[in-house]
Amino acid sequence: MSEPVENRTPNVHGSDERGPVAAATLTPTSDLRPGPSRRAWRRFRSNKPALLGAGYLGAWVLLVILWPLGLGVLGELGPRSAAIAAVYAPDQLSDTQFSPPTAGHWFGTDAHGRDVFSRVVYGAQVSLLVGVVGACVSLVIGVLWGAIAGYCGGRVDSLMMRIVDILYSLPSLIFVIVLLTTLGEWLRQSHFVQQSPTLAKELRLLLLFVGLGAVSWLTMARIVRGQVLSLRTRPFVEASRALGAGPLRILGRHIIPNVLGVVVVYLTLTVPAIVLYESFLSFLGLGIQPPMASWGSLLAEGVNQINPIRIYWWLIGFPGGVLVSALLALNFVGDGLRDAWDVRSQT
Repeated sequence: MSEPVENRTPNVHGSDERGPVAAATLTPTSDLRPGPSRRAWRRFRSNKPALLGAGYLGAWVLLVILWPLGLGVLGELGPRSAAIAAVYAPDQLSDTQFSPPTAGHWFGTDAHGRDVFSRVVYGAQVSLLVGVVGACVSLVIGVLWGAIAGYCGGRVDSLMMRIVDILYSLPSLIFVIVLLTTLGEWLRQSHFVQQSPTLAKELRLLLLFVGLGAVSWLTMARIVRGQVLSLRTRPFVEASRALGAGPLRILGRHIIPNVLGVVVVYLTLTVPAIVLYESFLSFLGLGIQPPMASWGSLLAEGVNQINPIRIYWWLIGFPGGVLVSALLALNFVGDGLRDAWDVRSQT
């Protein structure tokens, strides 16, 4: 009877009595390697700018959520706490106009005595919300358009991509400006909007969601189309087609889930572009309107206060610094996800 494997002792060369091949079979190194998702996470974690960018954005998200809640709690504790909360309310007017940064007002005050830090926090709600919602609109339109064009191919693909080329040739910002001015004014005068004060107040924000998302899906559609063209001839798609699966089932169960990694990576790079578009439009006075605030409208307010006698630098420096740092953090996170996905896709 042969000796049990666990009782055999390896020799000095690292193999047992049956030779190095058998010893290697006993302890396969491939089973000890981490999975693709874990390797991608390690790659992302080793990217210090991406990790710092994710932490910075997470801190801003927490601040945007907790700051209004904190002011609301202070307002209910008593008269003294309510007075403190009123000082930091974003629309609270006071007599401390153009106060520089102090311990009481970290970012100073503006021309109406309002706390700039509180207005920057509330402006982050609008800017980040426009970026996320606009990117989601781009995600839905771009993925559906690119997936249908890539899977159908032929004349359908040619027609759909020619439409994309035509839209690419149009100036995107001009399209959004026309949408905000013409369609926005027409909707504002409609009977349905005039009967709803809440909808009339949020109309410009809704148009920003639709307009910025509608001009940001073109590149997403091209990326998804290229991925679908390479996936539709794969053996698992051919096997599913041979088993009687229809186009919708193949797209929903096999093709689209395999392109989600690339889509998520590009989506993180779309958010800062939409935030920048919104800030530019608000800076021109075509985006968010008072009393609402965004980072772009806060910058416009600071620029309007520039005069030859004195420059109130905090009205420009803090909103502009927050905007630039948030855009950098979003780009760093997008680059980190792209590198992590490259590592995952290579395995």
